[in-house]
Amino acid sequence: MDLHPHHVAGAASLLSEPSRSIMLTYMLDGRFHTSGELARAAGITPQTASFHLKKLEEAGFLDQTKQGRHRYYGLKDPAIAQVIESLLTITPQAPVSSFKQAAEDKAIRYARTCYDHLAGFLGIQIAKALVKSDYVHEDHDQFILTAKGETFFTDFGIDLETTRRTRRSFCHCCLDWSERKHHLAGALGQAMLERFLELDWLRKKQGSRALLLTETGKNGLSEVFGLDISEVHKTHDNKVYLR
Repeated sequence: MDLHPHHVAGAASLLSEPSRSIMLTYMLDGRFHTSGELARAAGITPQTASFHLKKLEEAGFLDQTKQGRHRYYGLKDPAIAQVIESLLTITPQAPVSSFKQAAEDKAIRYARTCYDHLAGFLGIQIAKALVKSDYVHEDHDQFILTAKGETFFTDFGIDLETTRRTRRSFCHCCLDWSERKHHLAGALGQAMLERFLELDWLRKKQGSRALLLTETGKNGLSEVFGLDISEVHKTHDNKVYLR
């Protein structure tokens, strides 16, 4: 079905409401959350959060699942996460007013989930390493897997045949809001993140989108991807974060 301008305007109006945008950004961790958790994240009452969540669900932004007395909400589709992540690239950053906020900001910029794949400084470094090693080629908005890459990912423990069978983009570029460069998304990006978690190279941070790099992960990234993870991380806007 063709999109009419008022459909676009309607979606934009939903995203323009601050509480809704905060809740949607919170769900970029790829998890399902209760309305209470999302209300606390947005700083609003549970009743107000339920109203906003109903609007977002009716618009097709969210999926809902029930478990016992609780309802859980998550983003409906990876494409929605990609749109939100892209919008963040043109969104002015909120001022950081506490040490806790500053620490969380650094952690998220370094490594985070972008719905179901790896984003942030670490995601960019891995994408660069894949291109440098001729495992993938970047072609506009897509990463193209090479024959050499087929062997690499298979040896790394990723079932490419199963990954390709998923009903979504296999291997595309996702513009990183904090780095302003492309990281690897799609089914292959998801499979890579799952493998990193399985190997305990990365761990999910409780109550955050941030991903924590382990000592095992540092060694693995060095051995498998040839990455020497520096103690200093400089972002696209030349802010330096010590690691």
